[in-house]
Amino acid sequence: MDWNRQQHSTMPSHRYRDIFAKVPVAPVDREWPDRRITTAPLWVPVDLRDGNQALADPMDPERKRRFFELMVAIGYKEIEVGYPSASQTDFDFVRLLATGDLVPADVTVVVFTPARPELIERTVESIAGMRGQVVIHMYAATAPTWRDVVLRRTKDELASLIYAGAEDILRLAGAQENVRFQFSPEVFNLTEPDFVLELSDQLTKRWDATPERPVILNLPATVEAATPNVYADQVEYMDKNLPRRDSVILSVHPHNDRGTGIACAELAVLAGAQRVEGCIFGNGERTGNVDIATLALNLHAQGVDPMIDFSDIDGIRETVEYCTRMPIHPRHPYVGDLVYTAFSGTHQDAIRKGFAEHRRRSSSGGDVAWDVPYLAIDPADLGRGYEAVVRVNSQSGKGGIAHVLETTYGVRLSAHQEREFARHVQRRTDETGREASAVELKELYEEVFGCSN
Repeated sequence: MDWNRQQHSTMPSHRYRDIFAKVPVAPVDREWPDRRITTAPLWVPVDLRDGNQALADPMDPERKRRFFELMVAIGYKEIEVGYPSASQTDFDFVRLLATGDLVPADVTVVVFTPARPELIERTVESIAGMRGQVVIHMYAATAPTWRDVVLRRTKDELASLIYAGAEDILRLAGAQENVRFQFSPEVFNLTEPDFVLELSDQLTKRWDATPERPVILNLPATVEAATPNVYADQVEYMDKNLPRRDSVILSVHPHNDRGTGIACAELAVLAGAQRVEGCIFGNGERTGNVDIATLALNLHAQGVDPMIDFSDIDGIRETVEYCTRMPIHPRHPYVGDLVYTAFSGTHQDAIRKGFAEHRRRSSSGGDVAWDVPYLAIDPADLGRGYEAVVRVNSQSGKGGIAHVLETTYGVRLSAHQEREFARHVQRRTDETGREASAVELKELYEEVFGCSN
């Protein structure tokens, strides 16, 4: 029997090419599949630059300042703060940070510039007087389509432009001991790896990269185009072949066009990346930048300190929604309103039993490992309560219904009462077609059993 009963679609898939037809991925003796992430990389939020560029209504100065203060408060130590040559608002905000005593001594600010002399000059002007550490982040698109169609330059011409930009930065800011340098070959994931190695070799020479003053090489998956393992191979190839590797901080900047930006970032860290750029909840052009909160809390769920404090995740979300004027989806990992909520009866029963077992083990004291079915982490870690973990609608079962009554009102049902009451709740929710609140369940309980607690 032919189990593959799918029919061909009418979509013109033949117009697209596999990643290997676009870019020859350099061979690598893979080590990343056998590795584990045991420490958090350096997280670098780009909400104030990349994220801001993706907003229909870019942040005004007050929103930018509030967002910056949030990122400092939750523990980020390196923050990309703007694109000062792009707008007066961005320039003025960087000047505010440089002159307003708003940047803690242990926080590094990053400013972004294309490899163009007049824009580099404007960028260096914006950081004048900045007392703390500063990174000047220069970028240029390097992938073949961008070279041929957008920039209309050969590889040699583009390399000359990039080297000239590096010299401009060195001439204007190289003498400032608090300034370091970063380069992004935009669309790295679609660029010939050997071309990126050549550019990196020349830039780390020109910028005199040392372990004490390392250069950041950022490898963006600017437009996600392949499965995450391909990106990991590309990153590992760079990690193993970069000249002056001990003087380079290897960074990645995944986007989410294929919906696998999180996986790309995690595999890239396994492949040697030490630094990850993204946005707190993944805001960015098209389908977004990689989501740092999800990445960090994935580590937390594996027992690894994420190095960022998300213990008040709803407060963080409130600030991000205010600053971006965009809502967070209720199913967004870790932060969405519904991510710790079960409506399904089988899920509710498992959660109820898991909580009971956790309470039993916790009663003997000590640090008890979290292991409750369907809840990857304890919602309390992020400042959430347990009242919304189980909610009741027509899909719910007797265990979930009993759980809501017990945890909200202390009402304990016998096994017989659970079965009987579940039938009444099922009938009510089928009739209304909506969720039954805890108050409604309590009222129905009193109506059915003729009592109140």
